[in-house]
Amino acid sequence: MQKHRFSQQEIQAVYRAIQERRDMRHFLPLPIEPEQLGRFVNAAHLAPSVGYMQPWKFIRITNPDLRQAIHRHVNEERLLTAEALGKRSDDFMRLKVEGILSCGELLVVGLMEKREAYVFGRRTMPEMDLASASCAIQNFWLAARAEGIGVGWVSMFDPGVLQQICKMPDGSKPIAILCVGHVEEFYPMPMLEIEKWDQRRRVETVLFDNSWDNPCTESSVFGAVPPGEP
Repeated sequence: MQKHRFSQQEIQAVYRAIQERRDMRHFLPLPIEPEQLGRFVNAAHLAPSVGYMQPWKFIRITNPDLRQAIHRHVNEERLLTAEALGKRSDDFMRLKVEGILSCGELLVVGLMEKREAYVFGRRTMPEMDLASASCAIQNFWLAARAEGIGVGWVSMFDPGVLQQICKMPDGSKPIAILCVGHVEEFYPMPMLEIEKWDQRRRVETVLFDNSWDNPCTESSVFGAVPPGEP
């Protein structure tokens, strides 16, 4: 028996949140309780970070005009993305890629300024600030899913433009727009799979032994299910 192990019910709840997390685009026009949003941000702030730098900042967008400005910019970038996709342009334009105007809460997540002062763990990989903030967003996402609230990560924007819209200081950098809100239902699988844009790769294609081109062949690793499930 592993003495630090959670209870069986707690373990299954963690795996369920991971498995049923979805990148949501469809929201109900209902408010989120401030205390609930606070719990999600607190979960995000408990994320691991390289060198304990905690580089994340969350901007809550409560001004309707500011929300509209963000939506306009995202739509501009959506059109540019469609143009860049060439043959897949029409397929892309049929996708719903954000819920900025309908979600209960809108947050802009950014990397703080003066990150160059943090060298621990970043001397050769300065991008670990982004990796750390991504962990924070995932914590937020999983906490929201556990409470039945949808989250959509929007990345279709020009960081420089969004930085100006949100009056962020020099040296900071926006990395995500989070749409947060109540949903009618969670997608049964990722929306881009439902829309046949792409599909999840088999886990056998991402696990290797000892070197990049040596696939793991231990069959017991694959097809594993959370503890307690059949």
